[in-house]
Amino acid sequence: MRDFLPADKARRERVLSTIRSVYRLHGFDEIETPVMEDSSRLSAGLGGDNEKLAFGVLRRGLTVDDIRSATHGSELCDMGLRYDLTVPLARFYATNRAELAPVFRAIQIAPVWRAERPQKGRYRQFVQCDIDIIGEAGVLAEIELITATSSTLAELGITDATIRINDRRILFGLLDHFGFNDHESTLITIDKLDKVGVDGVVAELLERGASEQSVTSFADYLNSSTGPTPATRDGIFAALPAGVAPEAVESLAIIADAVADTANVQFDPFLVRGMGYYTGAIFEVAHPALGYSLGGGGRYDGMIGRFLGTEVPAVGFSLGFERLVDLVTLDDDSETDQAALVYDPAASLDEVLAHKRALVADGTRVRLVAKTKNIRAILTQLERDGYTRYAFVNPGEPLAWKTIDAAS
Repeated sequence: MRDFLPADKARRERVLSTIRSVYRLHGFDEIETPVMEDSSRLSAGLGGDNEKLAFGVLRRGLTVDDIRSATHGSELCDMGLRYDLTVPLARFYATNRAELAPVFRAIQIAPVWRAERPQKGRYRQFVQCDIDIIGEAGVLAEIELITATSSTLAELGITDATIRINDRRILFGLLDHFGFNDHESTLITIDKLDKVGVDGVVAELLERGASEQSVTSFADYLNSSTGPTPATRDGIFAALPAGVAPEAVESLAIIADAVADTANVQFDPFLVRGMGYYTGAIFEVAHPALGYSLGGGGRYDGMIGRFLGTEVPAVGFSLGFERLVDLVTLDDDSETDQAALVYDPAASLDEVLAHKRALVADGTRVRLVAKTKNIRAILTQLERDGYTRYAFVNPGEPLAWKTIDAAS
């Protein structure tokens, strides 16, 4: 959990403003949900491994006897901080469905909390930028999300990122093709491919009790694959054994064809995405300068039904803001005119404030600074904070503006 100095905060807000603007241009509407949800909802099996990282909030009125009798800390909590924005969205939609459009396109940009071990690119509090489409069962939803995400990255000046796509049904089809029985356990191992390589995956699969024949066949497939390939209809079909999940392959081919002119998309048959709630297409944003993804998402048709009692199709795409903001270079001219009034503490406040009111009315951002002997220190701080000009307030005299250059 971090503090942000004014310049850092201003930069973050410029990036967030750009993301919001592009999302809205693509027809998404922003919503807001509480930072806390019921513990039962956060631990309902919808968040995968993230559930283990949730911060719990102790029940009010706990007694010493309550604490002594508890066998697990979760028994003492009735609420928790959200660890992602998807579970709150599912609850939000179930609660407010009657007031929402039949196909609802949501923006959520907000902080989430996980009890991570802090390291580069991982924080305990961080911002996620999510767009989701609820109520659209067809591939149009995936196409819209990929297009909007690609447009956002382009607007931010990130042109060398790629969006990798796959489908959970294709993964299950591959596992069936090679004779694996325990799908979820096998996918956990395959998800480590980038970290441990083919040999590491093979060793772990054998340790988990997979049949040697299945592992050998799968290893041959891994070794013959070139990894992510351009997502074209022919490329997707060529990368897979014949007959694997034909319906899913066709859906993915339609998506790939539709976004070919607007997004840099690759098909990755080994893309897993760790969240167990994904039911169809999955995506991940990769960047050559990073060893981790910039975001991802997928289709989660089964989640909202857990709250609503009836199945509702849903698909979402999330950008990891903390990782993204480090790559972005934006102009610092969101305020074109930033001026400082340096006044003598003994000066008339009426005159100082009159100057400020006139400048503010003209659209200028103004800072008042009490004059000290160390003018250079004042100018250094003003320059650091983005101010471009200053003037001394002298009684009865017009303002004489000077450009801020602390080094001169």
